[in-house]
Amino acid sequence: MIRVAIVAASPQSRASLQSLLRARKVEVVGSAPNLESLWDQPPEVAVDIILIEVCGDFEETINSLNQSQLSSEAAAVVLTDRSDPRRVAEALRAGVRAILPADLPADQIVPALEAAAAGLIVLHPAEVDAVFPEAGASSSPLAELVEPLTPRENEVLQMLASGLANKEIATRLAISEHTVKFHVASILGKLGAASRTEAVTGIRRGLVLL
Repeated sequence: MIRVAIVAASPQSRASLQSLLRARKVEVVGSAPNLESLWDQPPEVAVDIILIEVCGDFEETINSLNQSQLSSEAAAVVLTDRSDPRRVAEALRAGVRAILPADLPADQIVPALEAAAAGLIVLHPAEVDAVFPEAGASSSPLAELVEPLTPRENEVLQMLASGLANKEIATRLAISEHTVKFHVASILGKLGAASRTEAVTGIRRGLVLL
């Protein structure tokens, strides 16, 4: 069972999300009107997901997440009806693992939370098209995968999509930087990509689409 802390400015929203999650056997271990309040009184048990309803400045939420220690231990999932491609990309680089429409149907929220807790990046199809636009005619399309990515290569690809450098990936995975370079080269080869940037577009094959 995943453990979720809820952040929403409205008491009604917090109550609604708590009811929705508990009805689907998700453990709600805390709730707060904003991230600062959650940092001041963190839940007594480990948190898998911080579910954040963003009603105001998306960038403010990203900055708060960057300053927190709890966010490094839990996957952040954002519910918002105000996003743009640049903000979405910034959020992914800040470690947000899912960006979902605020009006997402209840039966889709829990699977998204479970996927994010498992380390996957979850985006609504509309967000995918905005963040990863189709390559222009001058760009070479990625080849179909002849050989599937290994679980480790999928991890590395997701971290590349989050904007992490080889050294940061090595630290997070507790492997050498040389091994990371080997994985990146293998990913490029399997995707038929000419660069890391082009390879990141291949993460579409690993995204959980709602």
